[in-house]
Amino acid sequence: MSYGRMNKPIEILSATSAKDADGFAASVETVLASVRAYREDRHGAERWANMAAFSTATSMFRFRCVPGLTIDTALFIRCDGERFNILSAEDVKGRGMYIEVMAERVLPSAR
Repeated sequence: MSYGRMNKPIEILSATSAKDADGFAASVETVLASVRAYREDRHGAERWANMAAFSTATSMFRFRCVPGLTIDTALFIRCDGERFNILSAEDVKGRGMYIEVMAERVLPSAR
C-alpha cells in the first residue's frame, strides 16, 4: 500500500460516558488518532462478494498501525463527516505495518 492511495483523513474515536454537572450521563467522544487511510466502499466486485461474513460492512479502511493503540470493535471511525462502527480489525499479512478494518456506516436516526 503506497502513501498515494492512503489519502483520506480519518479519526479513530473512543466513546465514553461521563456525567455532567446536573448528574446526567452524556456520551463523550475522544479522538485517539488522526491518520490517513485508504477507503473502499462496498460495491459489486468479486472481493466484496467473497466476504459474505461481513454482510453488514459498508466500507473497508486500510491504514498504518498506530504505535501503542489497539484497534478493536469498541472504537469508531469518522471520515468525511460520517461515522462508522468497526466490525473487525486485522493486521495485514501479520507484519504489524498495516491494519485493515471492516466497518459499517452509522446512519442518523430520523425523527
